[in-house]
Amino acid sequence: MGKIMPFTKQVLKNLFSKPATTSYPAVPREYPERTRGHVEIRIEECILCGMCMRSCPPGAIEVKKAENTWTINRFDCVQCGYCVEKCPKKCLSLVPGYQEPGPKKERCEVVKPIDPEEEARKEAAKKAALEKALAMKAAKEAEGATAKTETTATGTETADNATEAVENKAE
Repeated sequence: MGKIMPFTKQVLKNLFSKPATTSYPAVPREYPERTRGHVEIRIEECILCGMCMRSCPPGAIEVKKAENTWTINRFDCVQCGYCVEKCPKKCLSLVPGYQEPGPKKERCEVVKPIDPEEEARKEAAKKAALEKALAMKAAKEAEGATAKTETTATGTETADNATEAVENKAE
């Protein structure tokens, strides 16, 4: 039996053993530990600082703070994990598995939702800062007008003496 059917032993072994392949579509593949996979973001936690964009060697990540968008070109990404390491909020992660293939090359863009309360706080802070700057400017102009008035009244004082006079009056 050795020369006529040399594969008979292997056929019988394979017939009664577990299959070497898996039924892939029905059973999802289990990736081994430390598989890099692809980058995912939890946009709610992201502060759009751009550290991930600056640390990405191929430049696959783009952050636009003004537009509240975070974009990754998955075909340019080399899954090195530098962006995950550099993220100060730890909102990036490398997930096992890979991006599903598609008919064309796409960029994955994620838009951060705008919180109305936070937006109102920012607007109020901007308004307060503007009012404070205008008040400081008006105070400086009023101080300058007082100094000019005193200088012209005496006729001999210099601008430095006028400033000292204003400071002495304030005390």
